[in-house]
Amino acid sequence: MGFKVAAGGLVFLLSVSVIQGQNDWGVTYTSTNICALKGSSVELRCTYRHPSRMNGRVTVVQKTFWFTKMGGSEPVDPSTDAEYAGRVQNHCDMNSCTLRITDLRESDSAEYKFRFITNQPGGKFFGSPGVTLTVTALQVKEISSFFSTALSCHSDCDLPDNPSYVWYKNGQKTERKTSSYSDYISPGDSYVCAVRGHEDFPSPPVCVGGQSCNRVTYTHRSICAPKGSSVDISSTYSSSGSITSKLWFRSERSHQWVYQSQPEDLSEDPQYAGRVQVLETEGGRSTLRITELTERDSAQYHFKFTAGSFDWRSSLPGTSLTVTALQVQVTTTTHHQLYTEAELKCHSSCSPAGRLSFVWFKNGQRIMREETSSYKDNFYPGDKISCAFKGREDYRSPSVYPSKLPSVSVSPSAEIVEGSSVNLTCSSEANPAATYTWYKEDQVLPVGSAGIHHFTSIRSEDRGIYYCTSEDQRSESLLIDVQYAPRLPSVSVSPSAEIVEGSSVTLTCSSDANPAATYTWYKEDEDSPTASGQIFSITDFRANQSGNYYCEARNKIGFKKSALYLIVLAEKLSVSNIIRLSLVVVMLIPLLLLCLWMRKKEILLSTTEPNEPAETVELEDDPDYINVPDVKRITTERTEDTEEQEDLV
Repeated sequence: MGFKVAAGGLVFLLSVSVIQGQNDWGVTYTSTNICALKGSSVELRCTYRHPSRMNGRVTVVQKTFWFTKMGGSEPVDPSTDAEYAGRVQNHCDMNSCTLRITDLRESDSAEYKFRFITNQPGGKFFGSPGVTLTVTALQVKEISSFFSTALSCHSDCDLPDNPSYVWYKNGQKTERKTSSYSDYISPGDSYVCAVRGHEDFPSPPVCVGGQSCNRVTYTHRSICAPKGSSVDISSTYSSSGSITSKLWFRSERSHQWVYQSQPEDLSEDPQYAGRVQVLETEGGRSTLRITELTERDSAQYHFKFTAGSFDWRSSLPGTSLTVTALQVQVTTTTHHQLYTEAELKCHSSCSPAGRLSFVWFKNGQRIMREETSSYKDNFYPGDKISCAFKGREDYRSPSVYPSKLPSVSVSPSAEIVEGSSVNLTCSSEANPAATYTWYKEDQVLPVGSAGIHHFTSIRSEDRGIYYCTSEDQRSESLLIDVQYAPRLPSVSVSPSAEIVEGSSVTLTCSSDANPAATYTWYKEDEDSPTASGQIFSITDFRANQSGNYYCEARNKIGFKKSALYLIVLAEKLSVSNIIRLSLVVVMLIPLLLLCLWMRKKEILLSTTEPNEPAETVELEDDPDYINVPDVKRITTERTEDTEEQEDLV
């Protein structure tokens, strides 16, 4: 719950570990007996265990809390008890839990038990016996005998052996360090004891013999007040002599005093000009009233009086004032379609916040059923919640209200150009501020402070649908359109085969651009455009149209030119040329045949001469040649064929 403890606590522990439970269920308390001083703080600790699985189900702990009372048949969580309002905090880490109680009262003395609830059937368990807490206030008691009087610093707790003490005589610290004080005791003096290290929790002052003596008793050790309100700080005082002067002061402002050993009246301090009033009543009661409180007024205030030669200059603690600005904190939320279920805490930086009850307001109307520091309810868009201390309802905290549907915005709001810096902002009317998450088509994006997603240099690839969420509520979708200059154009030609005179030619230019590009065609070395549009067509291509062509893609962001493109012209063949070529081919065919015949004759003459017998070849009997005809006969036949060919010639 975030409360600061203004003063330390004194806790005496009987360190005996106790395990309570059966089977795999159990609670182990670090200590079974704790003694703590009134006004201090205390921590009760334990660990617990349970089966990891039962009946095939994993055991899940759903709730943990400490209790000391029963509300009917169910234990009462102190955090929901008005008597502990703002003074308790239960913290669990893994299977270890701690209950912290601040600004202890004697009524807090009780047996505290720890309880945990699981998802298992009948899975509720608490450890018993628990931790016995005893809250006590120190007291100075007289131990008188016939010959002397001694004093004892008494406590209802069983304190450890040989604790160290501090004794005060007329408000001034002495050298005594034991629980007894046996020096010369004057009836006109007052005595106070405290445990060393915890001097903020001393005993009340005591006059020996019950007679009137020099003493100052503060009505409250600590006071918490809202910023802007007023506060009364009171004390009662008495003296064995006649009081000649009295005043209120702050010891930490001694650097502003004329004489640092002589406290100065707060009514003369410029910081309190017009805001301080001292009220005196009969019976030795003085009240310091401070109005229009500021957080700078948080301090410890002391009362001082002078009686003849006696000067009350106490080193005892006075009244600690804490000025706080109340705040409503959201501890848990569950979002539904039409409303938000939330638990709220009225937060104060005061240690003694538990002394006061709280008042809650919803849409300006007081919620009568709530007087604790926590408040749980269903909240709808437009509901506004605030809190205040009971009796000081005019000094409320700032209002909080549930988050509404988040809205999205883009900066700059004009057209977005590639390379520029762009911020997407998610916002909603909520207090406290909501937590935001940005998405691009369900992909989570990094979010900076105040729900901003930042593009240092936005790219064309960043174009898309964006939305944000706050506390599970989704905004409307936002289209981010990134504009950019045309990319390098590409050119295609149809037909892709060789182009001949008289045919049709189509050139197409394309380029990625946003907004869409317009196209212009140029012929190399010509200043004027040849054509416009993405498609450039020539229906009757002529030789003089051959050359290098390129296109230019342009939009309002910029432009790009394509590479040069060469159109090649092939000469068209006439009918007369085809006829001439055919005649030449017909005339050449006989000549070609004659050449081939003469070549063949030369080859035959080179193989045989007229006056030489034909060569005979004798083959030995060989199985590989059994079916070979007579070689001699074959040779004779070849000679006769040759002679016949010569006669033909």
